[in-house]
Amino acid sequence: MTTVIRVENLGKRYRIGLVPQKYQTLSENITTVLGAPFRALRNLRIAGQPQPATRNLQYAIRNTQSDHIWALWEVNFEVEEGQVLGIIGRNGAGKSTLLKILSRITEPTEGCLTIRGRVGSLLEVGTGFHPELTGRENIFLNGAILGMKRAEIEHKFDEIVAFSEVEQFIDTPVKRYSSGMYLRLAFAVAAHLEPEILVVDEVLAVGDAEFQKKCLGKMGDVAQQGRTVLFVSHNMSAILRLTQESIVLEKGRLALRAPSSEAVDYYLSAGNSKSGERIWDADGVPAEAAPFQPIALRLRDKAGNIVDTIRSTEPFSIEMEYSLAAPLAGLRIGIYLSTARGEYVLTSFDTDDQKRFEKHGSRPAGHYLSRCTLPPDFLNGGRYSLGVNASSYRIRRYFMDEQALSFNVDTSGAPGMQWAEPRPGVLRPRLEWQIETT
Repeated sequence: MTTVIRVENLGKRYRIGLVPQKYQTLSENITTVLGAPFRALRNLRIAGQPQPATRNLQYAIRNTQSDHIWALWEVNFEVEEGQVLGIIGRNGAGKSTLLKILSRITEPTEGCLTIRGRVGSLLEVGTGFHPELTGRENIFLNGAILGMKRAEIEHKFDEIVAFSEVEQFIDTPVKRYSSGMYLRLAFAVAAHLEPEILVVDEVLAVGDAEFQKKCLGKMGDVAQQGRTVLFVSHNMSAILRLTQESIVLEKGRLALRAPSSEAVDYYLSAGNSKSGERIWDADGVPAEAAPFQPIALRLRDKAGNIVDTIRSTEPFSIEMEYSLAAPLAGLRIGIYLSTARGEYVLTSFDTDDQKRFEKHGSRPAGHYLSRCTLPPDFLNGGRYSLGVNASSYRIRRYFMDEQALSFNVDTSGAPGMQWAEPRPGVLRPRLEWQIETT
């Protein structure tokens, strides 16, 4: 396979805030312009030099500079021709910065980048559109930017317009388009003008559900045509559906490159407690949570031990420890159990029972422990996530941690284990069957 993208020791530094600059004279501007090629050559020589072994120390030292931040640091990866690579990470991890560098919108501070082929980018709604031009004119403008001939654009024009569903407004300046119309046309142009490399950031969230489905289907078609796609999304279902391999960015650095299912599980469980217990420090709780103060969330096996792996054939309990600095009316403590990929399994609150709701309608200040028990033969094997919530219904949410703790379920001895095959679904109940001869 041919390598179409090679990223080596890529780094991007930004200055925080604005630095006052004086106006330059004409002679200073001329000097700056004439010196640009020499500065570029110097940067290329620096990028080609062997990197010292003290780069991690340099990174730590440089990040102490209050007026700079490294959005990317020492990012290395390759992408083969025809590969669909997912890029995932939390907000601020450096995903969009990476795509802007790959799209040549901005230059890296350090490292080098090699790209073979035309790159089509959809980083924001209407990227590359001129607001004063009509939709028709913008289609031809974007095609020209991608290096396509007019005949190629005309060949795809009707298909682009049909996909975008803006036929009625194709000769209207795009500044009068709604954000949804902007998105439809921008995506249609990027997907149909056939660049060798398609770079797509998180833009599908703007469209309606029907159009999102349509876009995902088109991206699947693009991938099947053998073109290279880099896809950034917070929609893990889309990542799993469209990509075979993904990279995970954490604080500007490449944390993992793995098959998409493994990368998604890593991303969703990152930052969760893996010891069977999550403890909150007072300094780590938002001030608006007061008077509620979370203390700890724990997972206990049937013997009462704190564990991060439970057996599916045994009961286990979930307990939330907390304190109230002042009385609260209508407080309820809830848990959200979900798979590692974010699929909800169940939600439960400590006052779901009517009698308990009436008894604890008002809770005085003090120390509390809310506990529930899940029955045996309930969950299937795999990794799960626990979220917690403290709120007064339709009045106020005091505290929320959607991924407070994660744990594993071991299916040893579970029903059907005599067959060495994965069993779909999040539940693995022991059902009573009868076999009769008739």
